[in-house]
Amino acid sequence: MKRNIKVLVVDDSALVRQTLAEILSSDPEIKVMATASDPYAAAEKIRCKLPDVITLDVEMPRMDGITFLEKIMSQHPIPVVICSSVAGKGSENALKALEYGAIEIIEKPKLGTKQFLYESKIRICDTVKAAARARLKPISTRSKVAPKLTADAVLPEPHTSSVIKTTEKVVAVGASTGGTEALRVFLEALPPDAPGTVIVQHMPENFTTAFAKRLDGICQVTVKEAQDDDTVVRGRALIAPGNRHMLLKRSGARYCVELKDGPLVCRHRPSVDVLFRSAARYAGLNAVGVIMTGMGDDGARGMLEMKQAGAFTIAQDEKTCVVFGMPQEAIKLNAVDKVLPLESIAGDVLQQCL
Repeated sequence: MKRNIKVLVVDDSALVRQTLAEILSSDPEIKVMATASDPYAAAEKIRCKLPDVITLDVEMPRMDGITFLEKIMSQHPIPVVICSSVAGKGSENALKALEYGAIEIIEKPKLGTKQFLYESKIRICDTVKAAARARLKPISTRSKVAPKLTADAVLPEPHTSSVIKTTEKVVAVGASTGGTEALRVFLEALPPDAPGTVIVQHMPENFTTAFAKRLDGICQVTVKEAQDDDTVVRGRALIAPGNRHMLLKRSGARYCVELKDGPLVCRHRPSVDVLFRSAARYAGLNAVGVIMTGMGDDGARGMLEMKQAGAFTIAQDEKTCVVFGMPQEAIKLNAVDKVLPLESIAGDVLQQCL
């Protein structure tokens, strides 16, 4: 198989550069075209030959990776995978990297990095291959999407009856690669009393708290990292914490979430399939399912179960996805009622919840 994905590895650690180069080169589709110890050295390599993907550390001498990423994405966008030891305040840096256009974050430990990288070989190679297929545009041209609908225009007044047929709708959303930006667009377009929403975004532990806080500051709905037994109510979006599965549960007329440990499902924790299966079981026809950009097939089978249980299901279209993998797999299973561009999903979700 021809090695057609050219990768530039940028890290100030010679050991990490060597290890990443060995891991990536082991995949027949990937060729490591060069390595660089800092952004200035990387810039020289890029002037000679453009890579298809860059793996980039955050903390480096002379220029940090976030600044370098911003320059790349504003001038000549190249898919970037952040590979960095990030914790605590570092998670803010990682979220900023995702906002600037990084495709994915691979958090490496401060100790035992070489062993961790080898253990993560499949994930690293899959992430780089997905990044090579990403559709990017300069960050200066990325505009926010204004809410298309308001509560007065699309939502009825709350029902006073507690009959099952008129129970509140629940929106279940799954996303992965490219999902941080997609979720921002989706959640910003929801009015303050939008249906309760539960979200799984593939993201490392310690990242989801800051991610939720950042979204909460710009959205009309309340956005928070889910805690065990949080109630799912109008005007609130709950994001599954990194490294915990999140299930939708129902007690009488009350919907809530349960957080669980357990094994990886579809190689992920949290898993979209786990969330969607619980939504099929406990919400059924009272649910709307949305599957967004992401590599792999997590969520496809769960979405089929939601559809079979009477839920209305929506997939993001290929044109607006960074990676079309997850929506495409759901479409292949005939699990999707409607395929929509990202900017139209929120409005259609609201219409389905009338």
